[in-house]
Amino acid sequence: MKTSADLDSSLYQRLDDYIESVKEKPGILINVLHKAQEIFGYLPDEVLEYVAEKLDVPVSKVFGVVTFYNFFSRKPKGKYQIKICLGTACYVKGGDKVFERFLEELEVEPEEPTKDGLFSVHPVRCLGACSMAPVVLVGEKDFYGRLTPNDVPSLIKKYREG
Repeated sequence: MKTSADLDSSLYQRLDDYIESVKEKPGILINVLHKAQEIFGYLPDEVLEYVAEKLDVPVSKVFGVVTFYNFFSRKPKGKYQIKICLGTACYVKGGDKVFERFLEELEVEPEEPTKDGLFSVHPVRCLGACSMAPVVLVGEKDFYGRLTPNDVPSLIKKYREG
């Protein structure tokens, strides 16, 4: 059975292997950070310090890049990230109520993972599908449109079971 220390060391080894494969290329910091986030799920301080040491760049530069770009996350996220559009069209059609229902059903605060780590709920300003308002994106490609708060439990069930 793997302990958390074994898991951590195997994750760091995966990151080391990636860094080794790209270390000769210029400007690799962002790519390494993307890979680290893919491996660890987010970018905690320890990982940022590790990347800085491995790439021989100041920790302040690594933190600066991570805090500048919004695609990097310093907090854990759920396996299924649920993005609910709260832009004008979606809000007017009840996106705020759908958002609240997700929080209620999952018993979670916005941007925080559920206790089981399966879900996190994120408000977004636009998903580019206004004609289907209100819109929800689960993961990177599962769009759901014209949702009502009553649709939320069955959507959650679908991902819990599958």
